[in-house]
Amino acid sequence: MAVEKWNIDPAHSSIEFQVKHMMVSKVKGNFTNFSADIEMDPENLQDAKINFTVDAASIDTHQAQRDGHLKSEDFFNVEKYPNITFAATEIVPDGDDEYEIKGDLTIRDVTKPVSFHVAYEGTGKDPNSGNLVAGFEGRGKFNRKDFGLNYNAALETGGVLIGDEVKLNIQIEASK
Repeated sequence: MAVEKWNIDPAHSSIEFQVKHMMVSKVKGNFTNFSADIEMDPENLQDAKINFTVDAASIDTHQAQRDGHLKSEDFFNVEKYPNITFAATEIVPDGDDEYEIKGDLTIRDVTKPVSFHVAYEGTGKDPNSGNLVAGFEGRGKFNRKDFGLNYNAALETGGVLIGDEVKLNIQIEASK
């Protein structure tokens, strides 16, 4: 295949995260509104151009009070910094249909390099639209404090309320 423009299918894609809570469990959530500019050959991602934009206010942890706090100045400050972005800078093959995608993640106007391990899941023809679709699964992690997400509280028993490491799991279905 040639490098072509692909569009994310938001009904079949997700950006999920998890963070340690009280040093004993994990809080999970997702972002419900995101888009991407993707130009790729799904069978050879090395020359792909990938840029994601996530609406920070679309954060959803299934708990309204926590979501409100995450949108506040203590965390994402969505009024001042409405978007989280990722721009791929290098794509390196890492086995059969697997890649390391390196790029720049920007949160709260702080940009840092991150990498994702991405697996190409294959292509198929959508029976409803007739479009060719491609699937990908990606995972990565970063330190939230690198992006100014510093809020925390000490626990009476020792340790802190919120872990520093954020783990991401991304499922993408794109069509052309």
